[in-house]
Amino acid sequence: MNYEELHHYCMSLKAVTDHFPFDEVTLVLKVQGKMFALIPLDNPETQITLKCDPDRAINLREEFDAITPAWHFNKKHWNTVFIQASISQKFLCELINHSYDLVVAGLPRKLKEELQNL
Repeated sequence: MNYEELHHYCMSLKAVTDHFPFDEVTLVLKVQGKMFALIPLDNPETQITLKCDPDRAINLREEFDAITPAWHFNKKHWNTVFIQASISQKFLCELINHSYDLVVAGLPRKLKEELQNL
């Protein structure tokens, strides 16, 4: 999955917006204003940083070389997924959905209701 396909898939999720808040080389993807993915545009190897629950992250890192731990901003659990041939497009989409779902689950009730009404 190249950058364009990755970006298109993320933007197809409900209420996702993209921003360049820090610089012109890091694309931040948000749902209802909460970050769920980061895509660095200055890296020659396509990658995406996603939120992941701690137990799942440990299992994924043990199973796949393409997933490495990363800490970001508020020290919640994030993981960098390097998009390589070893990760199928279907599996990558599952990881993106997992990150999206984690962020949506943590939204205040009012924002969840707004999301459901879109």
